[in-house]
Amino acid sequence: MDWNLKITDMEGHTPEHSSVIVNFIAAIRQQLKNSTCYVYSDNIQYHFKDNQGNNRIIIPDASINCRTKSRRGNTFTDAPRFVMEVLSPSTEKYDRTEKMQLYCEQEIEEYWIVDWRKKTVEMYELDYEGEIPKYYLQKTITEENKEELQILHFPRIKITFDELFEEID
Repeated sequence: MDWNLKITDMEGHTPEHSSVIVNFIAAIRQQLKNSTCYVYSDNIQYHFKDNQGNNRIIIPDASINCRTKSRRGNTFTDAPRFVMEVLSPSTEKYDRTEKMQLYCEQEIEEYWIVDWRKKTVEMYELDYEGEIPKYYLQKTITEENKEELQILHFPRIKITFDELFEEID
């Protein structure tokens, strides 16, 4: 197998980075109970083929997957419906470019980029208006509009801005 692996210099994540992931998982997990969807943290891999036919391995910070039959150990071969990445200085460029492009190619419906330092959530949604699906920034959530935070493709699931950034100073 020809896996196109990319080693990214990842500095140790901060406790705040981990807290955002844990806060998200904790808020969502019980709400998905008894459904066909599951929320996963950053220990789950997804194997995809990119548009050039290269095999890629991606590990999102958090994902909601409703296609769990494609599981092989801790790896899925079908795309999740939702992905969240929490920015760190060493991965921000990768999260905003290559990773975002790969998620778009896999037609992952919703992509959040969370910046715990600025306390912002960028909510991207896949749009099929043109020939090629693209992500469009639906809104950026801050302290000023925090009541607008919602997972677009899972409207019954609730998470508040304050829950997401709990214990982040």
